[in-house]
Amino acid sequence: MFATIGHTIDLMKMSWRVLMLDRELILFPVMSVAAMVLLAVAIFAGGLLGGAFGLAEEGGEGSGGDLALALVLAFGSSFIVIFFNAALVAAALERLRGGDPNVTSGLKAASAHIPQILGWALITTIVTLILQALRDRGGIAGQVASMLGGIAWSLATFFVIPLLVAEGIGPIEAIRRSSSLLRDTWGRQIAASFGFGIVTIGAIIVAAIPGLLLALVHPLLGLAVGIPLVGLAWATVTSLEGIFKAALYDYAIGKDPHGFDRATLQSAYGSDTGGMRGLV
Repeated sequence: MFATIGHTIDLMKMSWRVLMLDRELILFPVMSVAAMVLLAVAIFAGGLLGGAFGLAEEGGEGSGGDLALALVLAFGSSFIVIFFNAALVAAALERLRGGDPNVTSGLKAASAHIPQILGWALITTIVTLILQALRDRGGIAGQVASMLGGIAWSLATFFVIPLLVAEGIGPIEAIRRSSSLLRDTWGRQIAASFGFGIVTIGAIIVAAIPGLLLALVHPLLGLAVGIPLVGLAWATVTSLEGIFKAALYDYAIGKDPHGFDRATLQSAYGSDTGGMRGLV
């Protein structure tokens, strides 16, 4: 575990140097959260005006109006997350390939692949709902199957977003290509996801400390300081992870991402260097 965290820190330092060249990349996760809040407010307001919540009370759980709103929220949230992740990865790829990206160029790149993103959002929503149904209704066996299925799905689709924006292929072909790349990078992707998860938790804890201390003076003061700091910490680590994923993708297809040491990428999460060597 400590080796995994250490290697992740090394890669995060490289990602940090790239982020410092384009600090505006932090805005993509922030815009994603803002868009989801607006979507939730719009759906809630539409449900009130349309009487959907009333239908839910009359028809009970799972009534038509309530279910439709839940599906719209699930699909809309999936699309928003994927779209802004795609914009982040596209901007990161531009920098790693020697360009000078900005928020506009990232959004433009993601917008050019709206059909692919919509298709991927639909697939992601369906898979998420299936896994959730297994977890909620399958008992212990269903919970285990949902957990293992979620891990396998995350790994198999690790490179889908870079593939969508970099190669312009459809989501089904992107899944196939991602799975193909996965055969040579399995261990590294597991370690990367684990390492960044640990760093995210650590960053949020550190960012929350000033807010918790100020909350002793006044709760509102603690919230006013703590929420922005925690949000900034989360957005920063999310941006770093997006940059890392873009760098790992470029390395996996045989490119040399600017700002990243090739040897470090090659042996990122183990002493063996055979994982990706067959791809480069």
